[in-house]
This record gives sequence, structure tokens and C-alpha cells, in this order.
Amino acid sequence: MEKFIKSNVSYLKDPNFIIDEFKKRVEKTFETLKKVDSIRLDSSYLIALERYANDIINVLNYEEIDDCKALQEELLKKANLLDKEKNKTRYKKDKHKNSSFHDGY
Repeated sequence: MEKFIKSNVSYLKDPNFIIDEFKKRVEKTFETLKKVDSIRLDSSYLIALERYANDIINVLNYEEIDDCKALQEELLKKANLLDKEKNKTRYKKDKHKNSSFHDGY
């Protein structure tokens, strides 16, 4: 699922974004995603990942998109929030950062 999302997000970041090309890309990558069996996801990141993948897939259901720039910005914002959710578990704040030894130099 991450491969599906990364592929589509990389195209969203393209300055020459074209909605029809994006739909073709989503269809192509969605075909490979359908081949994989679905499993139950319990972590908050994986649930957000699944939700974002569904948002990308829903673009295929739109007949006509009035403001493709707004759609691009919305999907990129959600992708950034997804990355933030993923990185949330990687970094931990130092518990006693202010009480570290300082010898005056």
C-alpha cells in the first residue's frame, strides 16, 4: 500500500500536474494494489494509510473536477499529515534535556 501511495504522491508533487494523467496513473497502480490481499490494520499510521489510499482511489469516481489545483493541494496536505503520523513514533523528546551537565564553558 505504501508503494501505491508513494507512486501517486510523487506525481502529485510534479509542477506539471495534469488530472487526466493522474487518473491513469491511479488506475494503473490500483490494479497492482487489488492483487494484494487485504489485512486488518491496527496501528494509527496504518489506518491513516488505508484512509489516504481510499481518498486517492476516490479520485477515479469524479466525473469532472472543477479545481484540480485545489484537489492536488488537498491530497498533498493529507500526504504530509500521513508522513507526520509515520514519523511521530520515530522521534522522542529528551526527557531531561534542560538538566544536562553544563560546566560553564
